[in-house]
Amino acid sequence: MAGLYIHIPLCRSKCIYCDFYSTAVLTRADAVVNGLIAELHHRRAEVGQITTIYIGGGTPSVLSYAQIRSLAEALPTEHCREFTIEANPEDITADTVALWRSLGINRVSMGVQTLSDDILRTLRRRHTAAQALQAIATLQQGGITNISCDVIYGLPGLTTELWANTLHRLLDSGITHLSAYCLTVYEGTMLNRMIERGQLHEADDESEAAQFDLLRQIAVAHGFEHYEIANFARPGFHSRHNSAYWLDDSQWLGIGPSAHSFDGTVRRIDHPDTARWLAELPYPCTIEEETATERLNDFIVAALRTARGLDLAAIAPQDASAILRDAEPYLANGSMTLIDNHLAIKAEHWLIADSFIRRLLR
Repeated sequence: MAGLYIHIPLCRSKCIYCDFYSTAVLTRADAVVNGLIAELHHRRAEVGQITTIYIGGGTPSVLSYAQIRSLAEALPTEHCREFTIEANPEDITADTVALWRSLGINRVSMGVQTLSDDILRTLRRRHTAAQALQAIATLQQGGITNISCDVIYGLPGLTTELWANTLHRLLDSGITHLSAYCLTVYEGTMLNRMIERGQLHEADDESEAAQFDLLRQIAVAHGFEHYEIANFARPGFHSRHNSAYWLDDSQWLGIGPSAHSFDGTVRRIDHPDTARWLAELPYPCTIEEETATERLNDFIVAALRTARGLDLAAIAPQDASAILRDAEPYLANGSMTLIDNHLAIKAEHWLIADSFIRRLLR
């Protein structure tokens, strides 16, 4: 079984914090869609049966009805159990929901970020809090009830009250999944330049930690399971597609500029430049050479981000012994657990998981 990721490198405008590869040149949309289909046809055999499909970006919901239909009809959906599209609230109407459902899309991941209109304007988002909540209702009324929302904490100007308000309103709306990310200031983004000029100020570590703790408290109180550092879901609604990235026996095929693939042995990366990607179709990617140690470390990093933890039986005995030895101080102080041969970081410490993981890398 394998997952298929389709990257749409198009946005109407760039949010100030975004470091994902995308462009606001929408005139290339037809060429991009045709290129995605050509690349998929050429590379489909790299992985096994496709059981999840995820159309991400960028902003896939900027595509026209004809473009998204053309793309979706070219996808291998016959065995697909979860078919997700990312969308922005301002693009969601009764007509778009009806179209998505007719194409087999059964899950929507929506970028909300916050329900503070002032902060949304600062971030250069194109929707309001009211539009985000209305978009959730429109999806539900149209028959798509498996809805994930993205939010960000640690934002400039985000108070405890504003953060709690966002969480309660979203989780009370009936969504099934929440992805919550701590703001990262990437070099080269508008946010980084604004901070350097003193126009905005980063949240301090104490504020981020308090918001993370509040996130966990409110999500659990609403019946959500904290199953990965940034992901919460109602029982039965864990993201099937994203969960595959954290397993040692999974495969995924990434199509589109900057997309990553892994066939179980080889990692490939599509060129993160639309012009070059188009020019080198139908195989616009390079192989990422990895040593056995690098592969092991990738597995350790991914597994320790989850509640399931690192399955020590899935790695060589000598590596498992070394990892356990290095984890001993954390096991002794109770910040890590070892249950059924799975080594895990306790969720209350996930905000600083990197400090644990660095100690355990080979």
